Amino acid sequence: MYGQKSEPARPRDRSSAVSKKVFIKTYGCQMNVYDSKRMADVLKPHGYSSTESAEDADLVILNTCHIREKAAEKVYSEIGRLRAEKDAKAADGKNMYIAVAGCVAQAEGPEMMKRAPAIDMVLGPQTYHRLPDMLKSAEEQRTGGRMSARVLDTEFPVDTKFDYLPTDESAFEGAAAFLTIQEGCDKFCTFCVVPYTRGAEYSRPVADIVDEARRLVARGVVEITLLGQNVNAFHGDDGKGGTATLGGLIAELDKIDGLGRIRYTTSHPRDMDQELIDAHRNIASCMPYLHLPVQSGSDRILDAMNRKHTREEYFRVIERLRESRPDLALSSDFIVGFPGETDQDFEDTLDLVRRVKYAQAYSFKYSPRPGTPASVSEEQVPEDVKSDRLARLQALLNEHQLEFNEASLGKEMDVLLEREGKREGQLLGRSPYLQSVHVNVANADNALDAAGDKPYTDYMGKLVRVRIVEAGPHSLKGELVRALN
Repeated sequence: MYGQKSEPARPRDRSSAVSKKVFIKTYGCQMNVYDSKRMADVLKPHGYSSTESAEDADLVILNTCHIREKAAEKVYSEIGRLRAEKDAKAADGKNMYIAVAGCVAQAEGPEMMKRAPAIDMVLGPQTYHRLPDMLKSAEEQRTGGRMSARVLDTEFPVDTKFDYLPTDESAFEGAAAFLTIQEGCDKFCTFCVVPYTRGAEYSRPVADIVDEARRLVARGVVEITLLGQNVNAFHGDDGKGGTATLGGLIAELDKIDGLGRIRYTTSHPRDMDQELIDAHRNIASCMPYLHLPVQSGSDRILDAMNRKHTREEYFRVIERLRESRPDLALSSDFIVGFPGETDQDFEDTLDLVRRVKYAQAYSFKYSPRPGTPASVSEEQVPEDVKSDRLARLQALLNEHQLEFNEASLGKEMDVLLEREGKREGQLLGRSPYLQSVHVNVANADNALDAAGDKPYTDYMGKLVRVRIVEAGPHSLKGELVRALN
């Protein structure tokens, strides 16, 4: 039985809401992290506070991602564990609801309902603003001992979910935050499910984004990462009868007092326009670090992937970026063993990596995604060949990452300190290039004051000037020069 669709319920007064607990487990990308936090915001006016334990929860939400291999199977495995807890609570006369959200839910919603009876709700990534209504429907259906209440909502609503989200982003804490500005993708790469699970490209109005960013900064956020499946295709309403590009949006966000850093991900090479490239040169808050996935260095494979660019076009984009910002660092994504990939195609990828020299990169073996054109190709590459190629590629990428980190030795850079490190007197932060930096801000002898407090944690959430004294393959170590804010 599926619940009726309706506009989101009005939040009840918090003082009268019954206190309940929600546990949200997030899989996959940063956009899912953002969505999970916004689901917590949506539920808070309805009496739900967050918990770190599924066992303590009245509602468990699995926010899924379809990018990784065997994503659905991992979700079913988790549901199997949760079912035992749900049954135990039911034996004590208590209700526990299980919801599956995100891209796996969107792609396989009806099948999930059939396969996993323990699921109460399945909702797509465009409908989580309706979560309170879905929960109310499930609760009403369960009244009178009807334990088979089911609610499915994987539509693409005409009205965007952003129109219904609460303005109190109380789930956001810390110095860095994600902010979704664009969703969906119109590129239709042959390996990717995003156009099918997130829908067509949609960009939020500039004013709404700026308002949300201001609220985040008021809560202590210093760094914002702008999110989108194809973020540099952003074309939001500028409030003046036109549209703004991502470069124009960054210029508007740069005017917010207290916002020290702006990042964005994930980008497509075809959408790196000159205004955005110039933003890296002209806007100090726009970080000198860019994630620009290429996926392959072979023109033949790029064409089979429907990437709509060639390797030489990619090189020209990189050249323009580095002319504009010589200290710009790059990261990328790579898929090895794409259907039909030959030894020469793979060598072309290695050649591209050697020419660009990435500060960081993510690389994966190709795995079919149901419903995508590449999944039905008859030219699948043997698993052992994919594994060998991935090992060779990652060795080269790791070599370049270490070289980039070692080039930081002796340099001073600004680091945003976000949490305590493993050692006393140590805080962990991020450089402008997204490197992890361990910073000693207190010696072991004076790490605690007379009251037993840790005065060095006053640096938490602040930008500090740091001199890099050690460099490893995955992190740096720095010494405090001075605080900046």
